[in-house]
Amino acid sequence: MRSGDLGAVYAHGEEIVKEGDTGACMYVIQHGQVEVVTGQDGDFKRLALLGDGDFFGEMALFGGEDRSATVRAVGEARVLKVDKRTLLRRIQEDPLLALNLLESLSDRIRRLNERVAAMDGGQ
Repeated sequence: MRSGDLGAVYAHGEEIVKEGDTGACMYVIQHGQVEVVTGQDGDFKRLALLGDGDFFGEMALFGGEDRSATVRAVGEARVLKVDKRTLLRRIQEDPLLALNLLESLSDRIRRLNERVAAMDGGQ
């Protein structure tokens, strides 16, 4: 990882967050892609592939729980780290940011519901 004023740059395969670790920040992908995976000992299942403008790690800010997945760079990725204080300040400056976050989270839940329904055969 190389740090800079505009975020950190991660090399292909480099872990940004690790499943089970304690987290106190979220991340915004400025450029590149990351994959969200779960599993252990090299037996990983991809949960999502995220790209420019997407965010991850927000559950650590809102729920205070350990990381539920590992996130690693796919190719080179520039990622900005955002702590809770910074996020709250930005929401005060621009309340539409909160709406955009909620819309993104709602979309993720909808897609997850669709995947679960497809696995259950719609039952």
